[in-house]
Amino acid sequence: MSSGRSRRPCKSRASAPPGLEIKELFDQSVFVSASVDSVLREGAIAAGLTALMILLFLGSWRSTLVVMISIPLSVMASLIVLYFLGDTLNTMTLGGLALAIGILVDDSTVTIENTHRLLTEEGQPLPQATLHGSAGIAVPTLVSTLAISCVFTSVVFLEGPAKYLFTPLGLAVVFAMLASYGLSRTLTPITIGLLLKGEHRGAEGGWFARFHSRLEYGFDRLRDSYAELLTALLNRRVIVPIGAGALLALGTVMYLFVGRDFFPVIDGGQIQLHVRAPAGTRIEKTEQIFEAVENKIREIIPGSERELIVDNIGLPARLYNLAFADGSTIGVNDGVILVSLKDGHAPTADYVRKLRRVLPAAFPEDTFYFQAADMVTQILNFGLTAQIDVRAVGYDRANNLHIARQLRRRIAAIPGVADAHLQQEVNAPAFFAAIDRSRAAELGLNASQIVTNLNVSLSSSEQVTPNFWTDPKSGIP
Repeated sequence: MSSGRSRRPCKSRASAPPGLEIKELFDQSVFVSASVDSVLREGAIAAGLTALMILLFLGSWRSTLVVMISIPLSVMASLIVLYFLGDTLNTMTLGGLALAIGILVDDSTVTIENTHRLLTEEGQPLPQATLHGSAGIAVPTLVSTLAISCVFTSVVFLEGPAKYLFTPLGLAVVFAMLASYGLSRTLTPITIGLLLKGEHRGAEGGWFARFHSRLEYGFDRLRDSYAELLTALLNRRVIVPIGAGALLALGTVMYLFVGRDFFPVIDGGQIQLHVRAPAGTRIEKTEQIFEAVENKIREIIPGSERELIVDNIGLPARLYNLAFADGSTIGVNDGVILVSLKDGHAPTADYVRKLRRVLPAAFPEDTFYFQAADMVTQILNFGLTAQIDVRAVGYDRANNLHIARQLRRRIAAIPGVADAHLQQEVNAPAFFAAIDRSRAAELGLNASQIVTNLNVSLSSSEQVTPNFWTDPKSGIP
């Protein structure tokens, strides 16, 4: 177990000593790649299961092939449209396509099933059955496709972050659905005519034919049982309304107890804990506090699940570095503890809850709050340190502080709110200097020059001319 602390600017060199190994501490690209790979894998599994279901119920590998052709072509057509709209392959668009895979085969399945019905039950020749089988269900499938598309098209009216999250997902489904309908009216009849020309129903033989025959027999029995159940319910019509009403009432009651959130909780195996020592704490004392907090974290998170702990204490060494931070660190008594967990760890949220309960009790003088550690939550927060920010503005500083503290107490009492705190440091030590302006004018000095000299004298040259300490172990000669 290793830990690192960053409290002073460090100097990097272009050339590294022989045998030096560079290892990233926190790599969230692995999490993003795993998310994309999982969506692709689930999409492939969905396509395979869809093909299996079609094969079981149609009993023909030729018919299954006819239906499955529409899946990759519909997905490709949707990707082409998304490309011209400026969208990319991401978790949301891939998730939309994976969601639509099971729906994409509906139009082609209905077409080939209707064609089979005309071939077997009415004895029509293949060309005539193909034509009538496709034309006969053109309008019903169009209505079904447009109905599903309307549901997903409504996402274009969303606003805010939800618009950028769910609009690509909905559009991916809609474009794939429309492409599937177009293929079922054009390519599917052609492939039916080509692939089913040499097929002989019932002559494929073998164990699969016997299995499919038993499956059809079982399905016929299930259909007959459903007909009997439906007849019984129609004779006792009061049962269905009572059952539907009870189900609706149960759903309404459960709605009140189901948790609500903007986005599902993501377990990236990382914890970002912000620690603030009392105002005026020197950085040496702050480092000791952080070390004690680290030890408490090690007591809660076992070493078998703990990968790395890194501390970032104090302000950045350069002003332009503030553009790459969230601005939550305001002084040398402030910092962030980053914890990385190993694969196979317990839920990160459980550890966060334990730390949220234990740390304030162990360090009552310090302030603790957790920030978004994973990339997705940081993006959803738009870079802010918290999802809710409240500001009290007024001319009376004391009254402003009183109102802010009351707001913090009331907000902290709201169910679901955690880590409510005052971001501004209101009790920091201050140095007031009274300037004799007449004497300063005699010496040719103004207030700005005096303040600058005082700042340099009291804060050393670190703010105006940062220097580096000699440390051969870290490569600074």
